[in-house]
Amino acid sequence: MTPELETTQKSLYETDYVRWVENTVEQLRTQNYDRVDWTNLIEEIEDMSRREKKSLKSNLVVLLLHLLKWQYQPEYRSGSWRGSIREHRRRINEDLKDSPSLTPYLQEVFAECYANARLQAADETSLSLENFPLDCPYAGELAIDPDFLPD
Repeated sequence: MTPELETTQKSLYETDYVRWVENTVEQLRTQNYDRVDWTNLIEEIEDMSRREKKSLKSNLVVLLLHLLKWQYQPEYRSGSWRGSIREHRRRINEDLKDSPSLTPYLQEVFAECYANARLQAADETSLSLENFPLDCPYAGELAIDPDFLPD
């Protein structure tokens, strides 16, 4: 790529992301590889994986949070909590179906996500942190099972 083209591509990437994407797709479709902004394209592809992982973690924290609230505050159970549990399970299971390689990652971050959910559950319920088990009471597969709700 010529220095002039590289400057134009970087400028487009920084000033109009959607146009940059459309332009990059067109260059790839037409196999005009010398006009592709490879540096930013590679960075974007790497970011895609990071975004998927971040989304999975976020959904898992919310799921575990609502499972804890469901179990430890039964008097406040609501359709909203049940709906949130169902929604976040759906998102997680869709992510795992679309990208099975996320399954080991889910197992890798499960304890970290539970620790975050536990802290947030204590904050949101005003219950003592000690009320919630240090280790997650729901096995990974059980937590994402559409039919499971803790007692």
